[in-house]
Amino acid sequence: MNGPARSRWGEKSASRLLARYQHLESIPDSAAAWDVDVRGAAALAASLRAHREEAALYRTLATLRTDAPIAEDLDDLRWRGPRPEALGALEALLGFPALTATALKNV
Repeated sequence: MNGPARSRWGEKSASRLLARYQHLESIPDSAAAWDVDVRGAAALAASLRAHREEAALYRTLATLRTDAPIAEDLDDLRWRGPRPEALGALEALLGFPALTATALKNV
């Protein structure tokens, strides 16, 4: 789980609940309804109840969409390495004068 609700959630509790319920929406609001034993279940359930919408939003934001319309074709999006002219402007903006030299050295 990512985002604000994750502060109480560790890898073990999240993986146990998701292994049992498969989807965030399927996890009951009440820890008493859980048939999985996790440490701090009441606090985790309260956190999930309070932040369920945010957790769903973060999942949506982290999901790679393959059906989104784009104007470019795949060749337009192909990585061709750093462009020195664009890096020069970024150097000035960030105040990092070695950006272009560093980027081009590592290509």
